[in-house]
Amino acid sequence: MPVVDLFDLPAKGVLLGLDPGTKTLGVAATDASRILASPVETVPKLKLAPALTRFFEIYDDRQGAGLVVGLPLNTDGSQGPRVQSVRTLVSNLLKVRDIPVAFQDERYSTVAADEIVRELSFTEQRRSDRIDAMAAAMILHSALERLGKGA
Repeated sequence: MPVVDLFDLPAKGVLLGLDPGTKTLGVAATDASRILASPVETVPKLKLAPALTRFFEIYDDRQGAGLVVGLPLNTDGSQGPRVQSVRTLVSNLLKVRDIPVAFQDERYSTVAADEIVRELSFTEQRRSDRIDAMAAAMILHSALERLGKGA
């Protein structure tokens, strides 16, 4: 399945969000009614195959219907080198399993996630473990807002 527009994702079912970093994959999920987007896990990405295996375990456990991947556009909206890295990751993901994938602008999601996690007063280590999953939840939240599905 090729990458689809956000509005072409299945209309029902849990959506997962992915914040692809250089060392980790932040994973989030919606509830079945797609009202909430919550952080799930930060998956280490030392090697791609085990990271994708863990991602698909989460996808299956949550009975995922589609995936929203954060696209790291530059602040002016242009595409930089990180965009190609994310597109390559998605290409590799789709070689493992054919699922519907849509991109969502992720500008500022990690910065905003860091602010939220700091407000929750986590220790430094706990904060770094949660930021990517929180960023994935923020990416998913913005996708839900675009879809008009809630907050």
